[in-house]
Amino acid sequence: MAEYDYDIGIVGGGAAGLTVASGAAQLGAKTLLVEKEPVLGGDCLHYGCVPSKTLIHSAHVYHQMKNAERFGLPKVAVPPVDFSRIAGRIAGVIAAIQEHDSEERFCRLGAKVVFGPVRFKDDHAVDLDGKKVSARTWVIATGSSPAMPPIPGLDVIETITNREIFSLRQLPGSMIVLGGGPIGIEMAQAFNRLGTSVSIVDQADQILGKEDTDMAAAVQAVMESEGVRFYLGATVKHANQAGEKKRIALALGNGTSVDLTADTVLVAAGRSANVDGLGLAAAGVEFGRTGITVDARLRTTQKHIYAAGDVSGGYQFTHAAGYEGGIVVSNAVFRLPRKVHTTWMPWCTYTDPELASIGLNERSAKKAGIETRIWTEAFADNDRGRAEGEVEGRIKLILDRKEKPLGVQILGPRAGDLIAEWVAALNGGVKMSSLASAIHPYPTLGEISKRVAGSVFAPKIFSEKIQKGLKFFFNLKGRACTPEVCEGGTLSTEGGERKPEH
Repeated sequence: MAEYDYDIGIVGGGAAGLTVASGAAQLGAKTLLVEKEPVLGGDCLHYGCVPSKTLIHSAHVYHQMKNAERFGLPKVAVPPVDFSRIAGRIAGVIAAIQEHDSEERFCRLGAKVVFGPVRFKDDHAVDLDGKKVSARTWVIATGSSPAMPPIPGLDVIETITNREIFSLRQLPGSMIVLGGGPIGIEMAQAFNRLGTSVSIVDQADQILGKEDTDMAAAVQAVMESEGVRFYLGATVKHANQAGEKKRIALALGNGTSVDLTADTVLVAAGRSANVDGLGLAAAGVEFGRTGITVDARLRTTQKHIYAAGDVSGGYQFTHAAGYEGGIVVSNAVFRLPRKVHTTWMPWCTYTDPELASIGLNERSAKKAGIETRIWTEAFADNDRGRAEGEVEGRIKLILDRKEKPLGVQILGPRAGDLIAEWVAALNGGVKMSSLASAIHPYPTLGEISKRVAGSVFAPKIFSEKIQKGLKFFFNLKGRACTPEVCEGGTLSTEGGERKPEH
């Protein structure tokens, strides 16, 4: 039997890599973790989830301050933002979380951490700082980086991506965002709320292309009401410097041309798997345009080499990377054949209101040829939402024709938290009747989930057939009032049966 320096070697210290390193080391495997950056944590901690949500919350608070009158408070004269202070707060949050993702912590767990570039020499060995290091099993978890679209002149002007935006020295007066996906939309709204004039450009006809059109349109409507400008269905012809500003030339779908100028251009037009320089050919690991090729157990074309997280071309979420890291530990350390199952993979775009999803939406169900029944409940009808002035958005429950749940979308306040009830329910196979009958505290935003589940059963329970049966067996006398003129005026029929959308 061949001898190796380590039982398992991991390339990449982001969510997937850290999950594998922690699990493998604590299970007794001799573990090596290699990270090319000088710190652990990956893109999420330093350039993604953590700094973006910190920025978004600062922008949210500032937006609330500017709109204090909405809540019956005195109008406040809010001074301009000093972005260096926001950047300082972002750095402080990152530093606090970094302690959990430190070299010292992983050393205590039993994993050896090495910083620097690595390149495969063959399918078991890598070149690490000029030394040959081998492992019986390898895991590639190198993540992804911002993709640069092939726009003439874009490589000449100075642009920023998610790697630079959180450490800007000052707030830009104006910004063009290239890309209407989650990163572009979140940053556009946040910077607009802080005082930047923002324009979003995308070749697609809608933002958030994986979401249902009605939900994406509702997000866009809120952002437009706050001052963000959208140029959708637009082709970027070229980019160039225009004095102190950057110019982006567009061709719109109606045949007209538009020139946009701004202080800053944020490129948020997709991601590319980090595979360059790894020497994957020498290891016999195949990869394509979207990333490394893996099977359902996350094995590459070399069965003892795994790939997890963004680099494998699947869901590009931190929680997905952590989940995949757990799959790798099961297969590589426990030697239990565990496959990836993403039927109930949740995700959230952290705009205000947030847009969270799990399972199929109308778009994906239609693409799969599944007939659906759609049930909705508006936050405007939720008492807590009304009390807090959070009336935008709704929950949308997608069922098949047999009323089996296919998915849920929530557009509204704290949607990323509210979707957690559906994560538990759908993964646990909880019946809609159980969710509808469960007691929820009042008044809470979470009641909206109980209401939409209950609305599925309301037409059956309160049907004319049931009324006739109860009248026959129990001699019920029927309606005490009709929606006609009664003493005190005309009665409203509001609050009656809600009809499903088809």
